[in-house]
Amino acid sequence: MEKMVYFYGGGIAEGSAKMKNLLGGKGANLAEMARLGLPVPAGFTITTEVCDYYWKHDRKFPETLEAEVDKAMKKLEEVSGKKFGDKDNPLLVSVRSGAAVSMPGMMDTILNLGLNDETVEALAKNTGNPRFAYDAYRRFMQMFGDVALGIPHHDFEEALNKVKEEKGVKLDIELEAEDFKKVVELYKEIYRKAGKEFPQDPKKQLWIAIEAVFGSWMNERAIKYRAINGIKEGELLGTAVNVVMMVFGNMGEDSGTGVCFTRDPNTGEKVKYGEYLPNAQGEDVVAGIRTPYPLEKLNEMMPDVYKQLTEIMDKLELHYKDMQDIEFTVEKGKLYFLQTRTGKRTAKAAVKIAVDLVKEGLIDKATAVMRVAPDQIDKLLHPAFDEEEIKKAQEIGEGLPASPGAATGKVVFSADDAEKLAKEGTPVILVRPETSPEDVGGMNAAEGILTATGGMTSHAAVVARGMGKPAIVGAGEIVIDEEAKEFEARGVKVKEGDWISIDGTTGKVYLGKVKTIKPKGLEGEVAELLEFADEIRVLGVRANADIPRDATVARNFGAEGIGLCRTEHMFFEGDRIQKMRRMIVSKTVEQREAALEELLPLQKEDFKGLFEAMEGFPVTIRLLDPPLHEFLPNDEEQMKELAPQLGVSVEELKEIVENLHEFNPMMGHRGVRLAITYPEIAVMQTKAIILAAIEMVKEGKKVKPEIMIPLVGTVKELEYLDKIVRETADKLIEEAGVDLEYKVGTMIEVPRGAVTADEIAKVAEFFSFGTNDLTQMTLGFSRDDYGKYINDYIEKGIYEKDPFKHVDQTGVGRMVKIAKDYGRSVNPELKLGVCGEHGGDPESIEFFHKTQLDYVSCSPYRVPIARLAAAQAAVKFKRGKFVNYAD
Repeated sequence: MEKMVYFYGGGIAEGSAKMKNLLGGKGANLAEMARLGLPVPAGFTITTEVCDYYWKHDRKFPETLEAEVDKAMKKLEEVSGKKFGDKDNPLLVSVRSGAAVSMPGMMDTILNLGLNDETVEALAKNTGNPRFAYDAYRRFMQMFGDVALGIPHHDFEEALNKVKEEKGVKLDIELEAEDFKKVVELYKEIYRKAGKEFPQDPKKQLWIAIEAVFGSWMNERAIKYRAINGIKEGELLGTAVNVVMMVFGNMGEDSGTGVCFTRDPNTGEKVKYGEYLPNAQGEDVVAGIRTPYPLEKLNEMMPDVYKQLTEIMDKLELHYKDMQDIEFTVEKGKLYFLQTRTGKRTAKAAVKIAVDLVKEGLIDKATAVMRVAPDQIDKLLHPAFDEEEIKKAQEIGEGLPASPGAATGKVVFSADDAEKLAKEGTPVILVRPETSPEDVGGMNAAEGILTATGGMTSHAAVVARGMGKPAIVGAGEIVIDEEAKEFEARGVKVKEGDWISIDGTTGKVYLGKVKTIKPKGLEGEVAELLEFADEIRVLGVRANADIPRDATVARNFGAEGIGLCRTEHMFFEGDRIQKMRRMIVSKTVEQREAALEELLPLQKEDFKGLFEAMEGFPVTIRLLDPPLHEFLPNDEEQMKELAPQLGVSVEELKEIVENLHEFNPMMGHRGVRLAITYPEIAVMQTKAIILAAIEMVKEGKKVKPEIMIPLVGTVKELEYLDKIVRETADKLIEEAGVDLEYKVGTMIEVPRGAVTADEIAKVAEFFSFGTNDLTQMTLGFSRDDYGKYINDYIEKGIYEKDPFKHVDQTGVGRMVKIAKDYGRSVNPELKLGVCGEHGGDPESIEFFHKTQLDYVSCSPYRVPIARLAAAQAAVKFKRGKFVNYAD
């Protein structure tokens, strides 16, 4: 490390926004604002490399760090005209964390550092404001004790509340200088009782604070935050430390602090949005201790400052070409910018901002596509409250709509309880006076969050928006009794375990459960963004759909066909199951064919419905896959009831069920094996598919049927069934006298099928990777039972992720690559797709893009996610079709 400290301010800017990995987001952006000539308080940043060194060297600093910090502090004294620790004109600093990835509230900050019993007097004298000086001193003592020395925050709050009670006031701003002097003495006593020393030496304060910030990188809440947000340990070097000259928002009514966004982070509207709190420091807003005013309050109080603020907001958005989240302070009528960063936003806002910035000419479509996470599209398709049900619901409170969406759950008052109940499968709403970084695990586990205090930029609001959780903050009507585990609102008492519903879009709280509904489809900016994605992506996106209703939903969401129709699902509707059962208990081929003949017209109509919903797009229909025992009951009472309906004795039915029983049915008599034993099933299903397609053609409609034979492990299986399917199909087409093309292919879900793909591809016209079974058979994990131990594997680092959620690229992925390479070596036109659950997972989609498959298929509601994820993969890897990638 040649250089460990970077200075900015006073016309100097040693860093820039491009150095985020080294200086952290906060430090890099402060340096960038200094480069732009904006009013930022001078300061310096200790790099993330030092944090990495600190943790790798048993919490020790590099030898030359102290000298670099001393040199930077001297520069800071020159720029500020003050001296650190001086008894006449003291320089005070804040010490803040700042990683390359924004982690709001997860790591520690200390303000007003440099105060002691002597410098506080100098500050009071120089400002002519003893109240301000002692307020700053007690704040510093509290933050330093909590963050650096581990003295419980609650102990300090109790002492402060005691002084407020004695004076008969509710708010900190109602206290005078003498009151804060009392608070300072009480705080000193807290230090003594805790066996700690409050250091009077400012340099000692500084180094303890620096070490505390680096130490906070590995605190529990920061580790949990990184895990929740998918940030791997080791992916970031650590946090930087920012030492910044203090500017004070608590020096009277001509001072204050605020947080603002260049656009509304909830809706994405191009309006100035934020909050301002007069005579306050930043933690008052973030902690939700006082409920702030809308940003326009600053315009009323100091219009010139407001004008300067809004002009610079526009300048920053134009510079960064994205919505900015800005922290600012006004000291005695002078505006300072403490931070700018890319603002966290709701899913709705993310989409709107991305599309609007394209229309405004600030970014291109590829950039817009990369600005929205696929799971944000998913959140836009989440349920909302039913309009009729909400009219009947009992409203018991209202707060600020901090993060939109609807949620229903049982009330809990602690983050630990939220995590515990959520693990048991109970939906919960976390209700708190205000949240703190320690609550992040419970917030993530909860369906929604409700707080009694705080504003739209409080911890609860910012974190909930980032998580996509519905949240209401500043619900002052709600009076919480944490000890009794209950709250009261509008005369209604709600106890822990009672059901409530919250609407994060309106800010309203309701008693009990409220029915939710799913959104109808894609419209407005979401549709526009996905059109951008469609222009960019290489991978096709199809849907897994078994009935026309699902196919219609998928088509409305932009599916380009059906990648998997599971025909067995059709046999469970209405009285079809009885017809299927008659086929199963048949003793001769003729009896089976007669039973199947009854199913034929029903299947034909099903397939015709799918073809109509997907007119002009391919529809891949899988022949019967599950073992026959799944269609019969195991319960003896049910057998007694069913036997006479099927025309067999109870004993015969029992014998059939016993004969069909398999020890491992997932690897048993199913798929292609079943069709080889009972080819009449494949004949009936082929007839249904082709007859439905013929009717569509005769109606003048386009149809592209693809018949898929499952579970093939050897080419001879496929050859046997392919011959039956083609003879059946070709005869019907010839008799009908129509021009109809169809394809026959297979699912690659057996490892042997993958490693012999060069043989199979000589027969198959397409492969569809059934990655659910391919994962099961490659890993030897039962899809039904692996959940009992997979978390142990992940926690112990044996598997990084759940392989059924994210494709196992090293093992299963290699099978896919082998099959792709072998298959295309003999059939360059071989079409390749994925129809397992991984087809809707963004991480897996990126892998399938790199592997050069043709399409993915997923559940209808994940189609929009897949469209966006496929486009992001194309932007990320900038490739055309079939570019050769080295493994």
